[in-house]
Amino acid sequence: MAISAYVFVECTQGKAIDVSKKLTKLSGVKAAHAVTGPIDVIAFIEAADINDLGRFVVEKIQSTAGVLRTSTNIVTG
Repeated sequence: MAISAYVFVECTQGKAIDVSKKLTKLSGVKAAHAVTGPIDVIAFIEAADINDLGRFVVEKIQSTAGVLRTSTNIVTG
C-alpha cells in the first residue's frame, strides 16, 4: 500500500532554497518548498510502504547537505 507524508525540514542557516531544490530532484519527492517560520522546507513525499518511507527519509533527505533535522508527518485518509 502506498504511503504519503509531509516532511518538515530544518536547515543550516541560508540553505533552505538550496535544500528545497535538491529535494525536488529526488524520486519520491512530489514537491518541496522553502517556507518561513520555524521550519525551513516542507516536502511532500510518497513511498511504497512505511519501511520504504523511513529508509527514504533517513538515506535521502537526512543525508542531503544543509539538512539539520526532519519531522515526518504521515498523511491519513
